[in-house]
Amino acid sequence: MSEFVEWGALGQVVLFGLLVGAGLPAMFALGVRSLAGPGARGEDGQVPLVRRVVAYACFSTVVLAVLGAVAYIAAGGH
Repeated sequence: MSEFVEWGALGQVVLFGLLVGAGLPAMFALGVRSLAGPGARGEDGQVPLVRRVVAYACFSTVVLAVLGAVAYIAAGGH
């Protein structure tokens, strides 16, 4: 059966699918959780700077991944 299946290519597709299919939503959820999770607000009612930086880093990573994928597809990538 190995003559019909390229196991290296299959492994790459599965790994990429896991990273994009589970990694990006998890990154987005981490950003939301850091802004709105339990204990997200300080004594003054503001979200601490560290939590905001983590959230915005997560959101920007997701946006850059989506824009990069759109640019790759628009450029004729397969």
